[in-house]
Amino acid sequence: MNRPNAPHGAGDMITILLVDDIAETRESVKKLLAFEPDFKVIGSVGSGHDGIAMAKELKPNIIIMDINMPDMDGIQATAAITQAVPTAAVIMMSVNTDLDYMRRAMLAGARNFLSKPVDPDELYNTIRSVYNEHKRIADKYREIEQNPLIAAQLQAASQRGAEGAGNRAGNIIVVYSPQGGAGCTTIATNLASGLMKENVRVLLVDADLQFGDVGVFLNLQSQTNVTDLLADADTIDIELFESVLATHDSGLKVLLGPSRPEHAEEVQARSGAISQILQKITNHYDYIVIDTARHMDELLLSLLDLATKIILVGTPTLASVKNIRFVLDLFDRLDYGQDKIMLVLNRMHDERQKSGRVTIPSEIIEKHLKRHVEAKIPVAETVVLSAVNKGVPVIASDKDKSKSPIKELIELAEHVNTVLMPASEEAAPAEDKRSRSGTGIRLPFGR
Repeated sequence: MNRPNAPHGAGDMITILLVDDIAETRESVKKLLAFEPDFKVIGSVGSGHDGIAMAKELKPNIIIMDINMPDMDGIQATAAITQAVPTAAVIMMSVNTDLDYMRRAMLAGARNFLSKPVDPDELYNTIRSVYNEHKRIADKYREIEQNPLIAAQLQAASQRGAEGAGNRAGNIIVVYSPQGGAGCTTIATNLASGLMKENVRVLLVDADLQFGDVGVFLNLQSQTNVTDLLADADTIDIELFESVLATHDSGLKVLLGPSRPEHAEEVQARSGAISQILQKITNHYDYIVIDTARHMDELLLSLLDLATKIILVGTPTLASVKNIRFVLDLFDRLDYGQDKIMLVLNRMHDERQKSGRVTIPSEIIEKHLKRHVEAKIPVAETVVLSAVNKGVPVIASDKDKSKSPIKELIELAEHVNTVLMPASEEAAPAEDKRSRSGTGIRLPFGR
């Protein structure tokens, strides 16, 4: 028998709980696991109810759960354990490999699915793989449990979130451009920063999975990012979500993208998980600003569907105007209302001066696109570069707020705030606002 290597970081002992109503099966699996020095079976029970009780008491790393049990099936038990013992990861095991069973198991919180009779190598590999995937999340929960200060802070945050969950506006703002180098990250980081006010909760999300620069622009380094949330997309709560966020010196909360480009595949393989997570935490924030990549894929389309407002960023060039026109046509086919889209022109030169560059005047762009340009951000590469080098938003890089493009970026944030949360209007629940902004009808791309 070819035995797989022990998990990375040898020395880890993986504790395992077996839950199966057939004693012979439990004993057979236990004997198989005894061959591996990094596995330790710490419990073995024959019912779903006992499995829940034992999981709460022993807090194993891995629970191997049978689906079909007489008192409570494994799917129900898994759902209960996922809520009560988030440090444990459940692997479902069954003679029934029907796809519906697998789907229900995963929705309940199971991390993987094995068929009976189980192949030893597949069993070993699956346990180690699930353990390694879940370890970072489990460590976060243990850190919370063991640190009274963190626990108290999260409990207070949870209480505030629970009290305001129905009151937070939940505006989702997607910043997008079909043109590379249009300055989406500059717009997104400064929009998020500009929307921050007293008693206003703002989240910035880097959804440019391969080459996102939000962390670079704000000089943020974190051991956690969006990939740490994928496994918990079905059951995520606000405490877990906020435990993986990075916090800028200004207080801005940021969900960073994958740490390396190749890790983006993991997120792209579960593109619906990001939207699912955002939907679950939306009402805990007044604004969620999302920086995106230019490539039109399933992830981007799902975020556009969710958006309360889309900030469509262009530049005064022929190539940009052409691509913006294509995107606007696409949005029309998606049945997005015009009020859902806000057109912003970035890298604008003073139209009263000769810049030496071939640019298109904004009024001609408006006439061609049949859309009003809501904001014009002047070109100021030196100012932006200086802000990036300091790790601060452009709007916080100088005390003189009358300078360009600081002035225009602040005005954009104020304009967005006025449009989405006018003083005379009570903040509407996120679901209601999005329903007014777009229907979410999808294009027949052959997908």
